Amino acid sequence: MRTQVAIIGAGPAGLLLGQLLQNSGIDNVILERQSAEHVASRIRAGVIEQVAVDLLDQVGVGTRMHREGLVHDGTQICVEGARHHINFRELTGKTVMVYGQTEITHDLMEGRAAAGGNSIYEASDVSLHDFAGDKPRVRYRKGGEEHEIACDFIAGCDGFHGVARKSVPADAVQTYERVYPFGWLGLLSDTPPVSDELIYVRHHLGFALCSMRSSTRSRYYLQCSLAEEVDAWPDERFWETLKLRLDDEARDRLVTGPSLEKSIAPLRSFVAEPMRFGRLFLAGDAAHIVPPTGAKGLNLAASDVRYLSQALIEFYQENSMAGLDRYSSTALSRVWKAERFSWWMTTLLHAFPDRPFDTKMQAAELDFLFKSRAAATAFAENYVGLPF
Repeated sequence: MRTQVAIIGAGPAGLLLGQLLQNSGIDNVILERQSAEHVASRIRAGVIEQVAVDLLDQVGVGTRMHREGLVHDGTQICVEGARHHINFRELTGKTVMVYGQTEITHDLMEGRAAAGGNSIYEASDVSLHDFAGDKPRVRYRKGGEEHEIACDFIAGCDGFHGVARKSVPADAVQTYERVYPFGWLGLLSDTPPVSDELIYVRHHLGFALCSMRSSTRSRYYLQCSLAEEVDAWPDERFWETLKLRLDDEARDRLVTGPSLEKSIAPLRSFVAEPMRFGRLFLAGDAAHIVPPTGAKGLNLAASDVRYLSQALIEFYQENSMAGLDRYSSTALSRVWKAERFSWWMTTLLHAFPDRPFDTKMQAAELDFLFKSRAAATAFAENYVGLPF
């Protein structure tokens, strides 16, 4: 098989890149090791910046998002029972959209099928070859047979555990990582949200987040030990623990119900540099991970894809490598700012009971955030997405 761009990974990053290239007449093939059903069922974050909204509109799959998504003008931070509001629209003129990543993936899959894009699911033993030269190849197995794709470029959009970054020689990549000493226990339920906006909870018993996927589906998180097991958290225990961390109003409005899904996710900050290796380009979680506190994971993937698609379009339309040569440095500049914000929010809002000095610093930082318009504006600018 011959294509112009081989895309590894059919998550939102790979699908979005495929649509952007397809719309510009650039042939591409997406390889995914999981089944289409598995990809479409992944439970992921749901707060998206304007950059992601604009890209989904650009590729023609934004109709349902605008119909069903929830526009949020701000967010709320609750500290030991006292709630404070940060108004994004007032401070920056911008908003964010709440629309589940599961729904985004579904919309992109439908859009790619309608455009006649080639997506190969359940591709096993994927391997990348010769990307240091100008004739890269991708091999994989499907239906018991080995296949090979010759291409001009490879886009690694296959996540933190994917094959793309692992294919790079160890001495060619520098990684930076911070692993946090706690995780998030998440519960999804078909219950109305406790608030019209997200509530971030800073409490001495541990962090909590009240979020939502729609007006009828809620997502809640609790800070927990990494030693915890999901099976040790029946629904009743989760709800009772959450109530202890909420303010009175939220506790009174909380509607409990059976969980649709429960899981524990570790938190880490991670960046791999550079994001380009010859004709292999990394995007999204293949190159960087952020703790979910700042709602940046999907948005950073969309940002990477925006830069990479523009660079590839420039190559094919203008025969110029300039954009591709700049891709890594340009993308990483935005990545590190989002990493900083996500790290800052994580260290600001989680409980560190064995670090009393840090707890005092949290209190001082939060007091400054709530009393300084300049600090609140900086927070809002980062949350809604920094300019390109």
